[in-house]
Amino acid sequence: MTKRRSRGDGGLHWDEDRQRWIASLTVGYTPAGKRIVKKASGKTKTAAKDKLKEIVRDYEDGLAIAPGDYTVERAVNDWLAYGLNGRDPRTVESYTILCRKHVIPALGKRKLRDLSAEDVDRWLADKAKTLSTRTLQIIRSCLNRALKRAMARDKVKRNVVELCSVPVGKAGRPSKALTFAQADAVLKAADGTRLYAYVVVSLLTGARTQELRALTWDHVDLEGDPKAVPPVPPHVAVWRSVRAGGDTKTQKSRRTLALPRRCVEVLRLHRKDQRREQGGSWTIGGLVFASSAGTELDASNVRRAFRVVIKDAEGLNPAEWTPRELRHSFVSLLSDNGIPLEEISRLVGHSSTAVTEAVYRKQIRPVLQAGAMAMDRIFEGRAEP
Repeated sequence: MTKRRSRGDGGLHWDEDRQRWIASLTVGYTPAGKRIVKKASGKTKTAAKDKLKEIVRDYEDGLAIAPGDYTVERAVNDWLAYGLNGRDPRTVESYTILCRKHVIPALGKRKLRDLSAEDVDRWLADKAKTLSTRTLQIIRSCLNRALKRAMARDKVKRNVVELCSVPVGKAGRPSKALTFAQADAVLKAADGTRLYAYVVVSLLTGARTQELRALTWDHVDLEGDPKAVPPVPPHVAVWRSVRAGGDTKTQKSRRTLALPRRCVEVLRLHRKDQRREQGGSWTIGGLVFASSAGTELDASNVRRAFRVVIKDAEGLNPAEWTPRELRHSFVSLLSDNGIPLEEISRLVGHSSTAVTEAVYRKQIRPVLQAGAMAMDRIFEGRAEP
C-alpha cells in the first residue's frame, strides 16, 4: 500500500504531456480565499522537489521568482513603456533607439533570472570596441534601471548590473574652440545669412543652443535703462530653454546677461527683418530665432545651416564644427583675455568652475603666465650682476 504524504508535503505527480514530474505546494491564501499554489517541474522526483523547495524558500523570504519566459527584452520593454513617464519625448525616443540597437539584440533573449554579472561584463566589453564611454554609460544605465524596475516588481532577486562597471570606450570627438581669427572668419561668413544673428549672439554671449532656440523678444531689452541707478545696460534674460517643461538646464543656468554692442546692433537689424517678413505682431513675444513661418528652430536645422556658414569660412572644415562649439569658443576667448574662471562660469550658467575648466575652456594660449609674471615683479631689480 502506498504511503500517504503528510500534510504540508504538497503534491507530486507525473505529467505525461510534458514528460516531467510536477511538485506543488499550497503556501497560503489570497484575501479572497483562493489558494496560493507554487509549482516546480523536473525530470526526476528529486529535481522537482528540490526546485519547489527553492521557490517556496524565495516566496517566504518575499522574493518571488520571475516566470520562466520573462526575458531581458520584456524587462527593458516594460521599462520603456511604463518607467519613463514625464520624460521629454526626445529622451524617451533616444533611450528606445539605444535599447533596441544595443541592449535587446545582445541580451534580450536571456531569461532575466539567468542573467549574470559575467553576461553584462562581456556585453559592455564588446560594446566598448565601437561605442564611446558616454554611450556605454547610457546603455548600462538603461539596463540598470530596467532591472531595478523588474526587481521592485518581484521579477528577479537582484540587479546584477549594479555589480558591473563601465569600461573605457572609444574616444569621442573632442570639443574644440575657435581662435580669434577663426571666430572672425565665421562671423564674416555668416553675415547676410538667416543664421547671422544667431551666430553673433551665441558666440558673444555663450548661451546654449537650447536657450537661444527658446528665446523670445519679451526677454530681450535692446535699450536698457541708462537713467537708472545703477544704469541698466541692454540685456537678454536667459530664463527658458527647449528642454522638457521649458526650464533651463540647472537653477544657475537662469541668468540675465548684458549684451555686447555688436549683439545689440545685429538684433535690431534682425528684428526689422522679421517684421518686414512676418509683420509687427509676430515679434511681440514671438521667438527671436525662428523659421520663416515663425516656428521654433529644430536642432538639426541649426546644424545644417551652421555647416553652410562654416563651409564659407576660410580654413575651416564644416564636418569638424557644430553650433555648440560657439559656446566653447566664448569661454576660451574670455579666458585667453584674462577674465577670471569664476566670472566665466557665472556667464555661461555653470553651477561651479569645475565643468567650465574641464570641458569648456580650450585655452588658445595654454602657457600659464601668472607665476612667471609674479616672480618678475617680486625679484625686479634684484637680479645678480
